[in-house]
Amino acid sequence: MNATSAAVLRLPLAVAPRPARPDAGDAGALPEQSRSEQRLGLGQPSAYGWALGPLLLLAYWSAGSATGFIDSRVLPAPWVAVSTAIDLIRDGRLQDNLLISATRAAEGLAFGVAAGVVVALFAGLTQVGGYVFDGLVQIKRAVPSLALIPFFILWFGIGEPMKVTVIAFGVFLPTYVHTHNALRGIDLRYVELAETLHVSYAEFLRSVVLPGALPGFLLGLRFAVMAAWLGLVVVEQFNATGGIGYMINLARSYAQSDIMLVGLVVYGMLGLSSDFAVRHLERRVLRWRRTLAQ
Repeated sequence: MNATSAAVLRLPLAVAPRPARPDAGDAGALPEQSRSEQRLGLGQPSAYGWALGPLLLLAYWSAGSATGFIDSRVLPAPWVAVSTAIDLIRDGRLQDNLLISATRAAEGLAFGVAAGVVVALFAGLTQVGGYVFDGLVQIKRAVPSLALIPFFILWFGIGEPMKVTVIAFGVFLPTYVHTHNALRGIDLRYVELAETLHVSYAEFLRSVVLPGALPGFLLGLRFAVMAAWLGLVVVEQFNATGGIGYMINLARSYAQSDIMLVGLVVYGMLGLSSDFAVRHLERRVLRWRRTLAQ
């Protein structure tokens, strides 16, 4: 395949035609509101707009704690959580437990994403793979992950392999579903164009499959990251000797609500920061795609 054919093959995937703009002479015939394209969109994004929701929640929490509307016995004040977090950092407990939890989540995320992509490619690009795996995955979607934990304990024990496996299973499902849907949703015209140009299978995967499946994979990755943290919360309730969940359980035994709150805030910050990182990666990788958010 020559360079011209490859460029033609990649063109429909990378460049979307823009609608023709009306001539200046026709502007008088158009309604006043249709002259500004910006009114139909979301406007220019703010670099720190994502923090508006958490800041509003923090303001409500602070005001409720300061006025006594929120009972400190039910939910400690934000400044109490900050002072407790500082004490935990000075003792080194927060860093040590955070490292253990992050390692568990990263291992489960890596295994789950790898398995989800491999199975999705096999099921999405071959009929046999779809017949074999897709039905099994749909059955798994109907079975809650919590219902499988007793079997995982029976098969792997209550150590680290069980915890990582539970997280990996939770990560596998969104990765597979969104990647598989993106693969099966590739426009058939691109496949026919590749066949007409007699491209190799490797070039077909690079020029058609990869751009077509990448948006779905990144969306699945966002759900997978959240599933990893949710799975981490669950597995750290079972015979954990370290981690944020272990710290929360230990604090619950001694009725230390401030430490429990710090652990919950850490979980939330981990989820928010990881989702922000995946969204940033999505914007950079899919820079060629024009969407309403851009």
